[in-house]
Amino acid sequence: MRKSIPESWWNELELPVISAPMFLISGPELVKACCLNGVIGSFPAPNARPIEVLDQWMGEISSALDEAKQNDPQRKIAPWAMNMVVHSTYSRLEEELELVKKHKPPLVITSLGSPKAVVDIVHSYGGTVFSDVSSVLFAKKAAEAGVDGLIAVASGAGGHAGDINSFAFVDSIRTFWDGIIILAGSITTGRSILAAQAAGADLAYMGTRFIVAKESMAAMEYREMLVEASQEDIILTNAFSGVNCNMLKPSISKAGIDPETLVKKDKVEFDSMQKETNSKAWKDIWSAGHGVGAIKKIDSAAGIISELKQEYQESLKKLNEQAGRLQSLTLTDM
Repeated sequence: MRKSIPESWWNELELPVISAPMFLISGPELVKACCLNGVIGSFPAPNARPIEVLDQWMGEISSALDEAKQNDPQRKIAPWAMNMVVHSTYSRLEEELELVKKHKPPLVITSLGSPKAVVDIVHSYGGTVFSDVSSVLFAKKAAEAGVDGLIAVASGAGGHAGDINSFAFVDSIRTFWDGIIILAGSITTGRSILAAQAAGADLAYMGTRFIVAKESMAAMEYREMLVEASQEDIILTNAFSGVNCNMLKPSISKAGIDPETLVKKDKVEFDSMQKETNSKAWKDIWSAGHGVGAIKKIDSAAGIISELKQEYQESLKKLNEQAGRLQSLTLTDM
């Protein structure tokens, strides 16, 4: 049977969007602001250190959203999500799994490993599991592990990007998977949200667009750099984590490194999210996706979502008009 978005989610969403979990950027304030404005908010568990802080964040987010719903039952409040590194070498995996059991996040997003252990736990309380995949092979493995949704990280995504075109990736996954697809990669406007759905995805995954949100943990200089940047300022490099990442050239230059002389990092460390917190990447060298050129101002999460919603509705209206003209032309030809 086809796995689909929980019906209760559609009643709480203003847009078919997940604000993607971003290392050192997404925290409880951004998650709450997104959810309270009808977009699924998420954060990476490694952002909360030590483990007691993660416990606090999860409780804070759940309590705030529950209270808001009690105060205004008619308000659309989207579910929240936590992103977990699930590779066996990740040192905090077992502790984080215990907190998942305790706080029961509605959605858990897995990265860098088999999601099987997470699937069993989250499904036991009725939650949903999505898995990051950057290739068709990884997508098949995640599907076999029993996840509910596949996050297709395509080319042009911020941070650790895939190398497959968005349309081709969704089409390839649809040859063997009839479940939920979430498309990631250069989705910055309401127009591109609609395009993701037209391509066959159920939800759009938007990271870079929310870095400039006032509620994010990004430095003001980072936000300002994004507003000034264009696609030409993005470089795909494996110099900082051993895996290809889309990074902002101006931030690399600012850190005293020549973007034209980058050398691949010798070793990929799955626990690097812990070890790199105090190093230049990702603290001083910043990531962004190819869609950065469409970001023109710093705004609140509510303002960003309102703008996206207006763009989405205008694009949908235009698409319906075009479809109507095409149908009329077809009937005339008959």
